[in-house]
Amino acid sequence: MPCLKKGDKAPDFKLIDQQGSTIKLTDFKGKKLLVYFYPKADTPGCTKQACSIRDSLFDLNSLGISAIGISPDEPGKQKKFHDKFNLGFPLLSDTEHVVAQAYGAWGKKSMYGKEYEGIIRSSFLIDESGKIVEAWYKVKPEDTVPKAQQALSDK
Repeated sequence: MPCLKKGDKAPDFKLIDQQGSTIKLTDFKGKKLLVYFYPKADTPGCTKQACSIRDSLFDLNSLGISAIGISPDEPGKQKKFHDKFNLGFPLLSDTEHVVAQAYGAWGKKSMYGKEYEGIIRSSFLIDESGKIVEAWYKVKPEDTVPKAQQALSDK
């Protein structure tokens, strides 16, 4: 699993969101972007993470940060998740894990002694020029927003 680090160029992406629109990294050129990868829509940890971002959107936006979530879920499932919790930001569908792999957010995991491949909960703060400000692998759902805010205050 390649791990991105501060100063790396963020891998480009072009994915479909919960509304069926195509979203690209270049759509955010000139803006800061919080990209987070989550395993599965409408599960406890993923809901906690998404709702913490929703609840912090005003603060994030006031810092010039937009947010997007990416998971292997189909757009229809993303839409149900988005609508159920009134999230207010794009959820992108990466069913083939291509973007997750490019960000190092896809890899070996284990649960109850069984190994499998899946999303490694990760988040990335990307600057206005498309460079990684900070990358967090195996991030706790409740730490996604505070870590992004801290990274900006450390700059």
